[in-house]
Amino acid sequence: MNYYELLANNPIIRKLTLLQFVAYFGAWFSNVAIYTMLVEFGSSAFAISVVTAMHLLPAVLIAPLSGAIIDRFKIKSLMLVLLSTELIMTTLLLTIDSKDEIWILMILIFIRMGSASMFFSTEMSLLPKLVTGKALQKTNEIHSIIWSFTYAAGMGISGLVVNAYGVKTAIIIDVLFFLAAIMIFLNIDFKVEIIHTKEKISSMIKDGFLYIKNHKIVLHLIILHSSVGLTAFDTLVTLLAKNEYRTIIAVPLAIGITNAIRALALMIGPFFITNKVNKDTLTYIFIFQGVAIILWGILQFNFYYALIAVFLTGFMTTTIWSYTYALLQENVEQKYLGRVISYNDMIFMVSNILTTFFIGIMADLISLELITIFIGTGFFVFAYYYTKIKERI
Repeated sequence: MNYYELLANNPIIRKLTLLQFVAYFGAWFSNVAIYTMLVEFGSSAFAISVVTAMHLLPAVLIAPLSGAIIDRFKIKSLMLVLLSTELIMTTLLLTIDSKDEIWILMILIFIRMGSASMFFSTEMSLLPKLVTGKALQKTNEIHSIIWSFTYAAGMGISGLVVNAYGVKTAIIIDVLFFLAAIMIFLNIDFKVEIIHTKEKISSMIKDGFLYIKNHKIVLHLIILHSSVGLTAFDTLVTLLAKNEYRTIIAVPLAIGITNAIRALALMIGPFFITNKVNKDTLTYIFIFQGVAIILWGILQFNFYYALIAVFLTGFMTTTIWSYTYALLQENVEQKYLGRVISYNDMIFMVSNILTTFFIGIMADLISLELITIFIGTGFFVFAYYYTKIKERI
């Protein structure tokens, strides 16, 4: 089964794919606008890292609650409420006008990303109820490719829009994308069984953690998937644009182009790797990822050389994300999917946050080159970790 056959034969997956495309494309528009806004306000490296963390922290804090909500309530109604919340919070970004309002910006980002995180977890728990086996892996890969393409196109085009027309215009475009996403979602018809209807939320949260505790392989796969959190490079890219490249190219263009090149690799990588990834080759994929990140660190002194290495850093990332996610989905009982997926996203976001704060704090102590090299070596650790659990999967 290839991607075309999957989409052609499954109209619900096809419509969900379109929804992902529109919603994700809009999300990246405001990211460039937000980081450009912070640079224009003269924000410190730590302030930038804190705002970046606000994109990630909600998934950590609400994961236990969101997992129980996903397993208990009607998925379609829940997804509609979450999309609407993202729309409202994105619209309110237009009210931010000065450095004194950064705290309001953080609140808006927190609420928006909390909704986005729960929406993502809801969708990822929905997919195994619609498709299984190889079709599930392919669906995850399509999801990753869409994320990568919209990240590339969204960041790249937004960089041009922000540079030419300003921050507010990019945010307005973002609002329009969320409106379109809601219209698309209202035309998707799916029904899935709600296994839990009377259990208390607190009991469901407790049972979810006990399930993971009693199924060690699930915990190992959650940790393995968290490796992708080491690629949370938003703060690093922003600092490089601000400190190293601003005399060469405009800051929003540097941020947009760098992210677009990396995301292009995230998008096309699976087309070359999808039929080669398996339990035996995953170790080498982890090693390649680490080498690519270290190479990026070495070449950061030159903006254009660094773009080549940035491309390599993204080439394997989507495959690591989609394959480890599929392994996790297939090793979890359906009635626990919502909670386990949410807890997985929580650990994944913790990894993102730790990486983000590591970059923000260490930027005042050592060079960005050394920071990048340290992050790259982390994938060698995960490669070794995988060799220890591979036979148990």
